[in-house]
Amino acid sequence: MVPPSRIAAAMRDADSRRMSAAACSETLRLLTVNIHKGYNAFNSRFVLHELREAVRALGSDLVFLQEVEGGTGCASAAAVGAQYEFLADQIWADHAYGRNAVAAGQDHGNAVLSRLPVLRSQNHDLSLPGAEPRGLLHCVLARPGGAPELHVMCVHLGLTESHRRQQLERLCETVHRVVPPDAALVVAGDFNDWRLRADALLAACGLHEVFFAAFGQHARSFPARWPLLRLDRIYVRGVLAARPLPMPRQPWSRLSDHAPLAAEIDLPGAR
Repeated sequence: MVPPSRIAAAMRDADSRRMSAAACSETLRLLTVNIHKGYNAFNSRFVLHELREAVRALGSDLVFLQEVEGGTGCASAAAVGAQYEFLADQIWADHAYGRNAVAAGQDHGNAVLSRLPVLRSQNHDLSLPGAEPRGLLHCVLARPGGAPELHVMCVHLGLTESHRRQQLERLCETVHRVVPPDAALVVAGDFNDWRLRADALLAACGLHEVFFAAFGQHARSFPARWPLLRLDRIYVRGVLAARPLPMPRQPWSRLSDHAPLAAEIDLPGAR
């Protein structure tokens, strides 16, 4: 468990860096979490309201969500509507949703919540025959003061290694096709990469992982109560700097089967 004093100190340091860099760059806080369709790890309790408070308390500028319900026939739709809209309400002015799967009339996928305007978004199908549908949500975000656009991708990969390898190759192909080579890019989400093979494949499109760059290993994120597997990632390209942020175990260990990851990035200002 990360001591509360360390978390508070890290947030103070982050605020200080934000102010000192404001004149020539922009610092953004990122959060990625697989929300398990708003249920706790054992599917015994609907925790979306608690999850919303926990997400909001972090003050993130960008939130990457996986396994979020889109509001079509979902169990929580009558109470909250689309889960990503419920989470974003009054905090993140812009958001985008990419539907990946529909089962028994219920849909779910990936979503991005953003304090920056979403100029355009597109969901890229990463599904493979005989496996659960998967997707890659790509958003292009406007930045203030004429600064270059920021590209972000929210991803949820498959459970089989051969499928993940093909999906990572498609991810790199998509990056080469739709992201300018000089653009800043963040790719975050649930990679299910418990065998730690993704880095070598994503290096082909210039991406490096924030936690691995800082600590020499990926963050443990699954299961949330006692994280052992390093499944969730934040990859970046074309940023000035990227730093992991510490996260408390509570309340997150009781809000999903995945623990969230957080980081901050410095982006170049207007040219």
